[in-house]
Amino acid sequence: MAVNSNTVRVALMPGDDIGPEVTEACLAVLEPLARRHDLGLRFDTLRAGAMAYRDTGSAMDEETFKRAEAADAILLGAMGWPGIRYPDGTEIAPQLDLRFRLGLYAGVRPIRALPGVPAVLADPRAAGIDLVILRESTEGLFAARGRGEVIDDREARDTMVITRATTERLSDFAFGLARRRAAQRGRRGLVTLVDKANVFTGFAFMRKVFHEVAARHPDVEAAHHYIDAMALDMVRRPWDFDVLPTENMFGDILSDLGAGLVGGMGFAPSADLGERHAVFQPSHGTAPDIAGKGLANPTAMLLSAAMMLDWLACRGAGAGWAEAAAELQAAIDAAFAGGLRTPDIAGSAGTSDAVKAVIGHLGSAAT
Repeated sequence: MAVNSNTVRVALMPGDDIGPEVTEACLAVLEPLARRHDLGLRFDTLRAGAMAYRDTGSAMDEETFKRAEAADAILLGAMGWPGIRYPDGTEIAPQLDLRFRLGLYAGVRPIRALPGVPAVLADPRAAGIDLVILRESTEGLFAARGRGEVIDDREARDTMVITRATTERLSDFAFGLARRRAAQRGRRGLVTLVDKANVFTGFAFMRKVFHEVAARHPDVEAAHHYIDAMALDMVRRPWDFDVLPTENMFGDILSDLGAGLVGGMGFAPSADLGERHAVFQPSHGTAPDIAGKGLANPTAMLLSAAMMLDWLACRGAGAGWAEAAAELQAAIDAAFAGGLRTPDIAGSAGTSDAVKAVIGHLGSAAT
């Protein structure tokens, strides 16, 4: 699906709790950015999430899904509420429905240390943390969602699914991403598969397929790592890694660990990409404990929007979209380098303060 730069339409799903707050903050930054770069950016606001389920019995009705499917991109706030669940006890998560229904197999989770954000690790190399967790988002253990079984109230079973087709697509995507990052950073790319191939047949199969694909990308280094060792090494030496493709559940867990290394979930953007569609959203949850207090850190939402602009540029929207993406990321970096401190990193700058700081660096921070 090619994108026309004059008619880009984004399906906007603010979601629940702090979701609408970080969405509003994001729009406040995107408006002047779009004017500066003459971007034809239009939003179609759609309701989905836990509150929609509470009020209507549907977390995302079919009309909402169809409108989202027809958009050039989908931008989410955050969805869910701990006290609102489906009859089987699981939480409301329309974002998962979008991943499965739209075939969004590549969950891109950048983990990057921002200038000025206090380092969590004492090693000075922590300031250079810059890796991407590539979470397969349509199968793995999550393939059991809605299909698990409880047998005679004595045991429960969920089945993990690993397919050749999806593993090949994910691996090809990983090597392509590493190649692009290598060109930007001036060094050879590295793709490290994270699995548990020493125990599970599915992961041994995943590793086999991964290395078959790796042979087609000799310019990018290929490696593999067990999930437990990776949990250790992401704390011990995260600066040594580049692109980390992995199964759905492992990617979910490592994403939070990675976010913890660079300041927390408020600094963790994400994109779920498929062949034709894409969803962009912060990796954090709805944070009901701070909802409505003006304390939410909008950085992950803003970085997700920057990823969206860059993806739209790659889909044909034009160079101006890539330039806007780079300017937005540079403005965020400059704001924190200049002293911005949000409550999640022991600061006092609320949501609106963060927005003002980022807007104040648009243009002057462009790279």
